[in-house]
Amino acid sequence: MKRLENQLAVVTGAGSGIGKAIATRFAAEGARVVLFDVDQASAASATSEIVEDGGQAEARVVDVTSEESVRSGFEALERIDILVNNAGIASIGNLENTSSDEFDRVFTTNVKGIYHCLQAAVPLMRERNAGAILNLASIASKLGIQDRFAYSTSKGAVMAMTLSVARDYIGHGIRCNCICPARVHTPFVDAYLDEHYPDTRDEMFAQLSAFQPIGRMGTPEEIAALACFLCSDESSFITGAAYDIDGGVSSLR
Repeated sequence: MKRLENQLAVVTGAGSGIGKAIATRFAAEGARVVLFDVDQASAASATSEIVEDGGQAEARVVDVTSEESVRSGFEALERIDILVNNAGIASIGNLENTSSDEFDRVFTTNVKGIYHCLQAAVPLMRERNAGAILNLASIASKLGIQDRFAYSTSKGAVMAMTLSVARDYIGHGIRCNCICPARVHTPFVDAYLDEHYPDTRDEMFAQLSAFQPIGRMGTPEEIAALACFLCSDESSFITGAAYDIDGGVSSLR
């Protein structure tokens, strides 16, 4: 039997990057995956790829910043076994040059978006006395990363929410963990370099890669492998944990 056979998994921000890799891996492991994404075209494309490879998947246009949109997305589900809160946005700037609007923008997606999904999913899990939740935090939850004030603050909140949910629902069969990646090579990274460093792209890519002591960025598939373990029964004794997947940043720098 595959690791996630007969499980229904919701993955947010699943149209591209890490979310797409997680949805793809979960489907390969036997889960029926519901891809939530605000970008209809991306979600549909990722879903088509999964189905073409023999997996079970469906796309839903869901904006995690909207309580109504999230509620509507979950109301269409008959149950939920796994929730992966992956949707998030980046932000660059220190305290002084991070505007109030930018701070709110980041928190609305990275914190309130997870809050909306947790509020919708946890009651469904509690009814069945079972469920696995995985939140995407960051090494920024634990370390001081230069010029990432709003982003780091939001990811610190993600870790705190993880611990709170793990504590409050441990008696209801619900496990809640988070992953703390360092830099991962996604289309976002490529787009960022193309926009901000068009003349020194290769140099900046090498610099971003070298930040990890292992000498490279992670891949979405590596994040997905850890996500699969933490959402499977193989990790049934793990809850309230924050797993570093960072090429040695946290321990070797």
